[in-house]
Amino acid sequence: MAKKNTEKKVLVTNKKAYHNYHILEEYEAGIVLSGYEVKSLRLHNASLADSIVRFNNNEAFLENVYIAQYTQISTHIGDYDTKRNRKLLLHKQEINKLFSKSKEKGLTVVPLEIYVSKYGKIKALIGLAKGKTTYDKRDLLKKKDINREIQKTLKSSNKY
Repeated sequence: MAKKNTEKKVLVTNKKAYHNYHILEEYEAGIVLSGYEVKSLRLHNASLADSIVRFNNNEAFLENVYIAQYTQISTHIGDYDTKRNRKLLLHKQEINKLFSKSKEKGLTVVPLEIYVSKYGKIKALIGLAKGKTTYDKRDLLKKKDINREIQKTLKSSNKY
């Protein structure tokens, strides 16, 4: 019997979410997908840019997630929508908590990444997030630039 991989394999990351939001809490959720969407995701043909989690009738949905059409998709599937809403599988208490928190001013729920769990299931990491101000974003970019310069000087001084 083959040994299962103990690490998760990240398929898609939402880098923009980490730049635009402070992530307060993270949750793991399953996603309802069709077979060809799973195959396309495993080929990393997806994007989480501008995606969001919405709530409707005590259910959570991923909206605006782009999953490219699988190249070898069957011919009987003619109307494939790359940005259709996909249901998230969460516990009822988690949905209620996230829904009530998302109603507070300045809080939203965003997908952070989609990955394959150690059991081979495709999962979504979603986060309760608070928007960053423009000042916070600029400050973070300055810190990154300073750290990059420090690393460059350290590397150049180690050459001699």
